Amino acid sequence: MKRGGGLFLTILGILSLVGEIKGISFPTARWFFETSREVPWLHIARGNQVFPWFGWFACGVLILGGLAMLVRSLTAGPPNPVTVRRLRRFREIKRGYYSLLILLGFCGLAMLDQVIVGKRALAVEWNGQWIFPAFRAEEMKNKDFGITGPRAEAVVDYRQLKRTFAGSGAGRVVLPVVPYDPTGDTLAPRSRAMEQREKTYYEGRGGDPYFGLAARYHDVDAARIHLRYTFRRGQLNGPVDGWNQEGEPVYSAEYRDGELVSDRYNGVGSKAEFLALPTSEIRAVKYHPAPPLPETGNWLGTTSQGYDVVAYLYGGLQVNLKAALIFLPLVYLIGITIGMSMGYFGGWFDIVADRLIEIFSNIPFLFVIIILSSMVPERYKGLTIILVILIVFGWMGIASLMRTAAYRDKTRDYISAAKVLGAGTPRMIFHHLLPNTLAIIVTLVPFSLSGLIFSLTALDYLGFGLPPQYASWGRLLNDGLANLSSPWLVTSTFICLVGLLVLITFVGEAIREALDPKKFTFYR
Repeated sequence: MKRGGGLFLTILGILSLVGEIKGISFPTARWFFETSREVPWLHIARGNQVFPWFGWFACGVLILGGLAMLVRSLTAGPPNPVTVRRLRRFREIKRGYYSLLILLGFCGLAMLDQVIVGKRALAVEWNGQWIFPAFRAEEMKNKDFGITGPRAEAVVDYRQLKRTFAGSGAGRVVLPVVPYDPTGDTLAPRSRAMEQREKTYYEGRGGDPYFGLAARYHDVDAARIHLRYTFRRGQLNGPVDGWNQEGEPVYSAEYRDGELVSDRYNGVGSKAEFLALPTSEIRAVKYHPAPPLPETGNWLGTTSQGYDVVAYLYGGLQVNLKAALIFLPLVYLIGITIGMSMGYFGGWFDIVADRLIEIFSNIPFLFVIIILSSMVPERYKGLTIILVILIVFGWMGIASLMRTAAYRDKTRDYISAAKVLGAGTPRMIFHHLLPNTLAIIVTLVPFSLSGLIFSLTALDYLGFGLPPQYASWGRLLNDGLANLSSPWLVTSTFICLVGLLVLITFVGEAIREALDPKKFTFYR
């Protein structure tokens, strides 16, 4: 396990380093330098030049930490029999074991990043060459694929490019599994084909007669509407609006019970020519938030901002995992260091630190987070700032537990023996006391992770969390509650959030039971 973890960290650090030097955007490995460039205080800006010091620092930590784990795994002796029995006991608890496997599967899925979700093409065949836009650091433009005119300098829309190549046969485009970005990729209103049976229109097969808006399109993919109708009980009933191919409103009409009452045309040419333009069939218009439309690739529909729900949920999962990778090591490092020092040294240091913990513990946590978050200027808001605020209040629980463990163990015989042999204070704390408290730490990690996800969701739901450029399950939940007529938003978010928290809780319970000392204690 240690060898595999060390190898993974080393490879991740090397990929991140190579990607920065060669301009290659590897999945997951690109996160460190991207975060460094996005957060103002994680880089140094000199004119137009930006030095992402945090990205280089993260690469160094990953490579050195991974190599250290590899060396230690190769030089270590046989595994501890107690640890082997604990691992065997954990595997016997099927609920927790399978939950861990599912969580690891989700982590692996999230680490595939732009290979799974993204609007940039994985590969494009053009002029006999293969190009890989999703793995390039810079954006490509329309002119790079032979598109001329006023949009030549625009960033490529690879979904449109795929439709263009499919019609002309000029090349091929391979898109990700979900060809939409989690945020910043607003979609045009969706539409769905309708059926006419006995002068009555239905949305799809079966169901009730259609109520709502419908349209004929100049271009369905570009959502360029020719005529937009109002339907009641499956028949035309209400106003009709029309636009020419340039998008100018030129036609209006009124229907009642399927019969034309009046109409007016003020465009170029005759009304008959306008109505005879080649268009699509009548399609039901689904303005955002749109329901699930598998035929358009929106399997769970869209949000009120026009984002694909599947892509948004995937982005929210990535944000939660990135937050955990930053939050858990820092909060445990602070909590363990302060807590072990309090228990080992005691005296005035213990009294002062304990009083500070009591004061902070009695402050309403969520209110303080909201106040601090609202005080941060918009340009500095981001995942890092929110995590810093959460870390300030998140170390106290683990510190209290480690203080108790240090008080209990510092009077044991092995500590006295180490003192007699001349062991220094750092060695006493980190080589003797800390290893005997690992069961407490490992047991608390899953519950700390679930608390972090819940806190991020709550802050985003209340509007004091991450800025809009981050996908957030809390904001999606708020969007669903603000649009109760769109139940797919709340349902999908609730299933993902509760399902993830339940899996983490199952893992935590299994770890706690597997590490229970009573399972490995024998009294004679």
